[in-house]
Amino acid sequence: MKQQLLTLLCLVLAIPAFAQKPDSTLAMVHYKFSHVRDTNARDKPYTENMVLLVGANASVYKSYDRKMQMEAMKKDAMAQMQAGGQIKITSKGSSTSSEFFQFPNEGKLIRKESIMTTYLIDEPFPTIQWKISTDTMTIRNLSCQKATGHFKGRDYTAWFCAELPYRSGPWKLNGLPGLIVEAYDTKKEVEFKFDGIERVTKADKPAAETASAGMGGARIFINGMGNSSNDDPSIIALPDNGVKTTPKEFDNLREAMRKDPQAFMQSAMAGSGMNFKPTGGGVSGSPVSSTIIRRADGPSTVINNPLELPEKK
Repeated sequence: MKQQLLTLLCLVLAIPAFAQKPDSTLAMVHYKFSHVRDTNARDKPYTENMVLLVGANASVYKSYDRKMQMEAMKKDAMAQMQAGGQIKITSKGSSTSSEFFQFPNEGKLIRKESIMTTYLIDEPFPTIQWKISTDTMTIRNLSCQKATGHFKGRDYTAWFCAELPYRSGPWKLNGLPGLIVEAYDTKKEVEFKFDGIERVTKADKPAAETASAGMGGARIFINGMGNSSNDDPSIIALPDNGVKTTPKEFDNLREAMRKDPQAFMQSAMAGSGMNFKPTGGGVSGSPVSSTIIRRADGPSTVINNPLELPEKK
């Protein structure tokens, strides 16, 4: 089993990463995402705070909740390391790991995923045949216009703001002559609600990274959650440590992680030249120390209504 995992990881790591020019973030758009994953529990939709970083030539959509969770866990881990005690960190709550990078001028959509390592997956660029109507609505002082279109098995209504000339939107929605401020499908099973927009300035080095530098460069690994090489919201860039893979290969990796997390971590670290000690609380063979932080996965979620539905024939 371990040998099979190591072989799979080596095959994936052998594929060169994407090369994409970084773009400066012009705005950060906040959305409240809601999704009825289980149609037998429509009164309990999955909800999450998301953000869209928009630049002149690129955008990235990702979880804001996840960012806050990661920062809190790293801060807690650093505090425990400084205290000299055993580090025990558990992530509470779930969040979306996927990040969607869109490069409209090049017709590229790249999904970023993290399982110990950061992976980059090339997906078909979304092409939505929007029908723009004359209906208008004001959303938080933004003058918006209505458009409808079909995408991934659902009929969407989108409200875009032409005064914000970004042909971007939440998730994979795009292609309108203005920022998509809100969107929802006909059954309101999937909703992206506008929650504010702000300018972005170049960020200082993250607190967790600064603390790490002061502790001999200690790195924090979160079980099942890889580290991003770009924590600066003022830059939209694919991580330079990202490994190119295919959707099928990544699904195989994720399934292997789910079945046997410890074996997966051992294989992943062996592939990178490090030695994982499950009972010793550390990693050898690396110039920096590492800490494993485990996530508490609650009861499995029933998903009988995925975000992307199969097209009716």
